[in-house]
Amino acid sequence: MRLSELLKETRTKFALEITPDADLEVSGITADSRKVQPGFIFVALPGLKYNGADFIEAAIAKGAVAVLCAPTEKGSHPSVVWLTHDTPGRVFPHIVASYFRRQPNRVAAVTGTNGKTSVASFTRQIWDHLGLKAASVGTLGVVGPDYHRETGLTTPDPVTLHKAMSDLCDLGVDHVVFEASSHGLAQYRLDGMHISAGAFTNLTRDHYDYHGSEENYLYAKTRLFGEIMKPGSTAVLNADCPIMRDVEDICWARGHKVITVGQYDGDIRLLSQRSTPNGQEITVSYGARLYDIDLPLVGSFQAMNALMAVGLVIGCGGEADQAFKALSCLRPVRGRMENAGRHPSGARIYVDYAHTPDALETALKALQPHVRGRLSVVFGCGGDRDRGKRKPMGEIAARLADRVYVTDDNPRSEDAAAIRTEIMAGCPEATEVGDRAQAIRRALRDLEAGDILLVAGKGHERGQVIANKVIDFDDVSEVRTALAELSPSASPGGETP
Repeated sequence: MRLSELLKETRTKFALEITPDADLEVSGITADSRKVQPGFIFVALPGLKYNGADFIEAAIAKGAVAVLCAPTEKGSHPSVVWLTHDTPGRVFPHIVASYFRRQPNRVAAVTGTNGKTSVASFTRQIWDHLGLKAASVGTLGVVGPDYHRETGLTTPDPVTLHKAMSDLCDLGVDHVVFEASSHGLAQYRLDGMHISAGAFTNLTRDHYDYHGSEENYLYAKTRLFGEIMKPGSTAVLNADCPIMRDVEDICWARGHKVITVGQYDGDIRLLSQRSTPNGQEITVSYGARLYDIDLPLVGSFQAMNALMAVGLVIGCGGEADQAFKALSCLRPVRGRMENAGRHPSGARIYVDYAHTPDALETALKALQPHVRGRLSVVFGCGGDRDRGKRKPMGEIAARLADRVYVTDDNPRSEDAAAIRTEIMAGCPEATEVGDRAQAIRRALRDLEAGDILLVAGKGHERGQVIANKVIDFDDVSEVRTALAELSPSASPGGETP
């Protein structure tokens, strides 16, 4: 592709400085100097650990013909075209979108602290049920028909993202839904996507270590509606979220259509909810219609996630009656209130990704109606992340669970024992077991008939980060191995609650 064609829209939109103003053939684009090949554009982005500008010389030596960077990083190589902008990260995804060109016809995105993975998966499942070729992109990777690619990030970098979009178009996928993380939004990774509908699930404490404050965290989330989605798109908002009105104001100012979802108010309203042996029965209103739905998902909060997904389907042009009907066919999401097995006593064990105060509280409250004996929880907190949530999570566990086991999550570079001490300040009566595998086994040994155990924090993750190493560790697999040790007849999971 010629550079002039690649920059046809971007250079004017962003007042991009081009020196010299030469046209040449471009064979690729990357922000990773190790991936540069002859004919590539190298994008020098600032990062938390490294500054991309430090690798400009290496990229040119490997054959980069153009460099996108801040004006202060511009060099003087005569054979290189310099593309300069005060915020190169903001320009980067638009150039990538022009390079790969193709995106599915209908694109949805979901942001918020909790629920993104479930809402995205449920949206894809509803589209599948409606006979549409659909995919989802997020924590579980890129998932589509005969396509699964791990990306390592909730919201992938622009090159990975748009390459996946091109691959999905080759497969005939015409609907895709993204998880829009606060990091991804703050770093402009979704800029350049043509988003038809966006959802906002909630806002609770998370990632303050990166954003610095709740205000900055909220701003990152609302970039989806105020800057990325084009005017006239559809916003699906959780009416029960305290800051929903602020988000709604941004949407109205942008000219978006708004669909609200809530228990007490909303265009899509959850009127009633009753726990059943197979999940829950819910009654929902939308417009002038009532829908009675047998929802095969454990956890009261999953009803809201499912209804947010319906809102996205409607926002992308789907037919409401068929979307609500599809809810009775939903399948649980990996590591999201996943049934990991049944204890020989009959007690049930669930694994959930809950790693924030609000998520832990929501998960424990969701399980309480199913408990006939005692509710237990195994959890920890990650290292090198927001320290301020550790004691509050301990307090929540002590308040809502009958038995609490504090263990390690992903300690990363921090001292694991110190992290546990900060958690234990909120739940001094808890049992402390540093080794996560042993903590799970201790909790399983204590289970009795009618009990439920929640193993929280890591969900779908298949590794544990300790210092600079990642060891194999999967909560679901660990639970099932431990159950087999207790009794060969213990259930390996897959049963309804």
